[in-house]
Amino acid sequence: MRARLAFAVVLVMAFAASALAQLPAGKWWRRPEIIRQLGLTEDQQTRLDTVFRGAANDLIDLKAEVDKRTIELRGDLDQSQLNRASIQKVAERLNDARSRLFSRELSMLVDMRGVLTDDQWNRMRNSLDVMGPRMLGNGQQRNQRNR
Repeated sequence: MRARLAFAVVLVMAFAASALAQLPAGKWWRRPEIIRQLGLTEDQQTRLDTVFRGAANDLIDLKAEVDKRTIELRGDLDQSQLNRASIQKVAERLNDARSRLFSRELSMLVDMRGVLTDDQWNRMRNSLDVMGPRMLGNGQQRNQRNR
């Protein structure tokens, strides 16, 4: 049992970065086509809502922190007299903020993955690989274009 859990954690972490970037935007588990495709039960949808609500405020705050640090770094870089030490400190704070955001996103993903069966998870991963941008919501498509 322990080995299976460890394997599952490693597997989730291996796919975490790509899965986070590819998950459909918003409450994807409430979309009729995804409900049908994955065969999500009402209980699973409710549990996914709970996971999302538990993470939402943290994710908003952490994303705002990343945005603030990004603005701060840009401001330092726009100065005519660059202060390398100051820029390095701001960059470290930005990196730390990004790390905290990623950790919280990963935690939410692990919790959501725990709601899905292995078959549902595999079907979702396969669909994302095949469908790509068509399954992404408009918000994520905009974010990708703005990068």
